[in-house]
Amino acid sequence: MSREPNAQLIAVMDEAKVSNKGLAKRMQDAAAQRGTSLGTTHVAVQRWRDGTGIQPQTAAIMADVLGAKLGRRITPGDLGFFDHSRPNAPQPIGYPSTVPDVLSMLGGLADERAEASAPDQLVIADTDLSSAVLAWMIARPDGVQADRPAHQRIGMRDVRAIRDAASMFMQLDFKYGGGHGHKALRHYFRQEVLPLLDASYSEKVGNALFGAAAEVSQLLAWTAYDTGNQRLAHRYLTSTLRLSQVIDDRMFGARILGNLSHQANYLGNHTQAIQLARAAVEGAKGRATPRAMANYSAMEARALANAGDPIGSGHAMNEAERHFERADTAEDPAWLSYFDSAELMGELCHCFRDLKMRRESAEAAQRAVDGTDPKYARTLGFCRMVLAQSQLLNGELEGAVTTASLAVDGGDSLQSSRFQRYVTDFQVEVSAHAANPTVAAFNDQVHNALARLDDDE
Repeated sequence: MSREPNAQLIAVMDEAKVSNKGLAKRMQDAAAQRGTSLGTTHVAVQRWRDGTGIQPQTAAIMADVLGAKLGRRITPGDLGFFDHSRPNAPQPIGYPSTVPDVLSMLGGLADERAEASAPDQLVIADTDLSSAVLAWMIARPDGVQADRPAHQRIGMRDVRAIRDAASMFMQLDFKYGGGHGHKALRHYFRQEVLPLLDASYSEKVGNALFGAAAEVSQLLAWTAYDTGNQRLAHRYLTSTLRLSQVIDDRMFGARILGNLSHQANYLGNHTQAIQLARAAVEGAKGRATPRAMANYSAMEARALANAGDPIGSGHAMNEAERHFERADTAEDPAWLSYFDSAELMGELCHCFRDLKMRRESAEAAQRAVDGTDPKYARTLGFCRMVLAQSQLLNGELEGAVTTASLAVDGGDSLQSSRFQRYVTDFQVEVSAHAANPTVAAFNDQVHNALARLDDDE
């Protein structure tokens, strides 16, 4: 895919009298002063001059460096990049067109810290999103470059190591929230996973390797999402979607579309959430197991429920349950093992809650709470908060606050910014009863739990 040279960047660099190597060094030094690392080299600078996209944090550092050199304020927009200083402007997806592009993008993302400066804010242009989804739906797989000359030859043992690491980090994520393991996971991804994609391997190993790398990349997206960095999470998800395209893994790609739908739904972008979930369902037909199809249909149900469509959501919920009835008729990949009957019920209770179906919401949430393995602490916390909200819908104030207190107890789930929002939403819903001793005690409990969390950091 041909690109136009970035004339604005070239002009500013010429004005600042800085070379590619000089700019790369200044950017590395500036990142170090901010307490982060940046793997920028003169090669990366040349790619940007040639018109390749750039990560927002990297663009901001470049703008600051060139601004300091010239003695005036420079923005990413002045350098020919999208101006990310406007918080409500649509964010470009930049869906990578080639395998080198997606690997370069993932390398840049792995240099970014997940700490969010503006949580729960992300605007994606509909046309940009549709373009990325269409590219995934119709593109032919790239295929891996098997048996190419390289300094290192790897085998299935290396792939198993990556999958074991992904499983370990996933358990940490479920128990403690995304903020706990994101830093270590991105270091592992940058240092141990991405370099292997440039190694020599057989076609079988290569396909398995790209699949394992996509699993780690997806988990990086999820942990960034859970931390509250919506932009970083979205960039990881779209990059991972492109990674799944390399080996034609339609089932995993549909999972990423489901995750994108989940995020859009969380952010209140209902139309996009519905479209993404439907793309997952349609894109995976005939290529995914019944358990996976149940997951995609559940995402569609949640998006429709949040948009206030009881008929559409009810149909999608029925589809999810119908697929799940056949879950044991096919062998699922290991990454789908978490999606059991309690997980499905957890998704459905969110739908009933959003549709204000009080009895169904309480019953489904109770079943989800009863069936969730305690090792999935965050999931259990979510389900308990939905149960509390459902009990409140039924006028059971004391029971609702007791359930919410159980969800907050221990505080591990509070490391998830998403769980914190569940708690905050519930506090708003019971604020009319703030004088009630039970409610006051709950508010004190939340305050103390958050304070302990700060002390643990």
